[in-house]
Amino acid sequence: MAASAGTENREVVIAVRDLVVGFGDRLITNGLDLDVYRGEILGVVGASGTGKSVLMRTIVGLVAKRRGTISVFGNDLDKLSPKERQSVDRHWGILFQQGALFSSLTVKQNIQMPMREYLDLPEDLLDELAMLKIQMVGLQPEAGDLLPSELSGGMIKRAALARALALDPDIVFLDEPTSGLDPIGAQDFDALIATLQRTLGLTVFMVTHDLDSLASVCNRIAALGEGKVIAAGPMDVMLASQHPWLRSYFHGPRARGVSGAHNG
Repeated sequence: MAASAGTENREVVIAVRDLVVGFGDRLITNGLDLDVYRGEILGVVGASGTGKSVLMRTIVGLVAKRRGTISVFGNDLDKLSPKERQSVDRHWGILFQQGALFSSLTVKQNIQMPMREYLDLPEDLLDELAMLKIQMVGLQPEAGDLLPSELSGGMIKRAALARALALDPDIVFLDEPTSGLDPIGAQDFDALIATLQRTLGLTVFMVTHDLDSLASVCNRIAALGEGKVIAAGPMDVMLASQHPWLRSYFHGPRARGVSGAHNG
């Protein structure tokens, strides 16, 4: 895949090459190539069934690939020892689409789960760190003692984001982070992601169908189709593309504000 303008000299933190993933007789990706650059918010889009979430889950090791290589920080994940792989895993956090919080644990306990798995810290420090993450994502301190069933949809997203940030990752994977949120809630969550990316220096891999998110917070967009990345670049590259799906997506009725917001 050709580098987009302005990306040639940037550090690649995730490199996907010739990726083939399938279920049964159906191929989801077929020779897909993708680079993710340090410090960017990359929005990954595509029609339903094009493998956006599958790509994310394959990169982090939750879905097996049939062929291809995935390198993170220059390390081919297939060539790492279990200990080396665990070290790489510590450098990313994941927010799943529905939050995927443990229903029997409080918000604070959910956030502490990755810390307990990877770190050996006293309880008082675990509590202090969890409360710091809760504050970081804009939740009130008392939210730490609530169960997921006691949270609104927006609070669940923020709690799940706090857990994704538990180990101070370099990379954060977000799977449809604004799905299910009202427009104001989605806008607030986009602003939170942008603020955290800027203040923490995160690299963000965001699977989304939300045109507003793509226009407001994503530095670059990768569009999936036909098993590959059919276009990658900033919003103006998407708007200029003549690919039929991209034209329909970025110039359709729901895209009425995207071009103007980008140009503004």
